[in-house]
Amino acid sequence: MNNHDIISTLEAAPIVPLYYHEDSDIACKLMDACYKGGARAIEFTNRGAKALEVFQSMSAYAKTHYPDLALGIGSISTVEQAKEFMNVGADFLVSPFIQKELADFAVANDIFWTGGCGTLTEMQTAYNWGVKLLKLFPGNIYGPAMIKAAKAPCPWLKIMPTGGVKPEESNLRSWFDAGATCVGMGSKLFVKVESGEFDYQSITDNITKSLSIVK
Repeated sequence: MNNHDIISTLEAAPIVPLYYHEDSDIACKLMDACYKGGARAIEFTNRGAKALEVFQSMSAYAKTHYPDLALGIGSISTVEQAKEFMNVGADFLVSPFIQKELADFAVANDIFWTGGCGTLTEMQTAYNWGVKLLKLFPGNIYGPAMIKAAKAPCPWLKIMPTGGVKPEESNLRSWFDAGATCVGMGSKLFVKVESGEFDYQSITDNITKSLSIVK
């Protein structure tokens, strides 16, 4: 998928689940739950020793079961990491910060990349580098007011908050009423039962409910 394809996917299904798990089977079961709920873009985070190995399994699984799913990799900090994950099927790249080297690499390869921004200057700088959708991170620190304030003078910015997003109507309304294009949702989405195992049906239901609220 090219840069335009990913942005279209994010706009059409604007809830982006993000998670890491060291077990490939569980990571794929979480993918099943997210897809059944209506998610069409998932971010797996590069935050563990087995991230590349697990992501490769997820990519192969997604291509067989969900050919319309955009599977991306988060917490990318170098071009070398970006290349590693692209080689095993990453459809898009996400970083916790902006970096021109990564932006240039993404533009040269027509692959979607975004990085965390905390100021309007950072957002416009990344936009000028060719980054067409900006990640507001950490979203819980800045809040929806930051998006509203940024889009007032710069309405062309597309912004995706990550951190502090919950599958609750009041929370989601606050982000999208402020002008968010899509949202990244992590720990609040991936609920567990008392035994500590993931509650897959509740995860599916949370995404379905969240998409319904947004639409």
